[in-house]
Amino acid sequence: MSDILERTLQGLRAALAVSPTNGPLWLQVGELLAELGRDNEAIEATREALHHLEEGANRDRAAALIERLGPSAPAPEPADEGNVLRLVRGGREPEKPGSLFAPPDREPVTFADVGGLDDVKEDVRMKVVLPYRRPELFRAYGKKTGGGILLYGPPGCGKTLLARATAGECDAAFLNVEIDQVLDMWFGESERKLAGLFDESRSRAPAVLFFDELEAIGGSRQQIRGRPGQTLVSQLLAEMDGVAGRNDRLLVMGATNAPWHVDPALRRPGRFDRVLFVPPPDRAARLEILRLHLRNRPVQPSVELAALAEKTDGFSGADLFDLVERAVEVPLREALRSGDVRPLTQEDLEVALSATRPSTREWLAMARNFATFANTGGLYDDLVAYLDRRG
Repeated sequence: MSDILERTLQGLRAALAVSPTNGPLWLQVGELLAELGRDNEAIEATREALHHLEEGANRDRAAALIERLGPSAPAPEPADEGNVLRLVRGGREPEKPGSLFAPPDREPVTFADVGGLDDVKEDVRMKVVLPYRRPELFRAYGKKTGGGILLYGPPGCGKTLLARATAGECDAAFLNVEIDQVLDMWFGESERKLAGLFDESRSRAPAVLFFDELEAIGGSRQQIRGRPGQTLVSQLLAEMDGVAGRNDRLLVMGATNAPWHVDPALRRPGRFDRVLFVPPPDRAARLEILRLHLRNRPVQPSVELAALAEKTDGFSGADLFDLVERAVEVPLREALRSGDVRPLTQEDLEVALSATRPSTREWLAMARNFATFANTGGLYDDLVAYLDRRG
């Protein structure tokens, strides 16, 4: 009989991993654990059920179970997320913090490796780079290092590269956080991982901690259903606040394609207090990006990159890289057959261009609606100005 109950318990735990705010499921776990004689765990699970149950029969059952187990059961440890986590996992301990972190970039880049974006670079230089290089002057004016910058714009326009270059300009460690390093199906584990990432970054200061797809962990709490997503945002807010000055010489940078889905509280002073639009590259920037992507490839001297830059309006940096990759395929195939390296020609690039389309148009069309109707406090003024220039 106990084997059947254990298998049932495993199934309920799996269901809770998907739906951790399901009160009736928590109650069933509590009742099963009580039947197995594991009273402390039963009390913890039932207390968790009460967090998610409204008035009714299930809540009465949960209260009665706690009352029944309480007098005879040894005093449980204080309920916390770690206890609940172990309960859902069936006693399995969480990963050690060190397993969460990738090593910082060992090949730093600088702003010289970022084509265009001169206005954005200047903003970042004033907000971040110069305070690191000339801290005595900034202290004289009461300005502190650290803080947060949120970069937004269409995909493929250099937000991640700009963050890496910021770290390189500051001679700081760059810790690039992938979302799957934070998000976890187990109750309380995402918050623990997020706190561990901040602690690790503080230990490596000066450091740049970079979150791509910020809306995945810092989404608007008004749009999030369920307590786990909301508590993760709260954890991020607490880490950004850096109690007792723990974030000194730690810069937090975020990137998003959907700033309108980021919780407004993250944009308050001391958090992501500088929100910068990273637009598609203009003609001069496209020319620079094409040169960067072609600098280590065999190219015929007669190639006119300026003409190509003129024809690629709306192309992102990623689109331009794809264009170059397509263009080299023809001479590369020829070289594989003949063994001779043929330089890339204007024709190769033009043929590749005819098969490539800009990827930013859909994003810009969507962004225009938000910039027009949701520009609270001038948050999207730079986006509006960019769209007005394009007409």
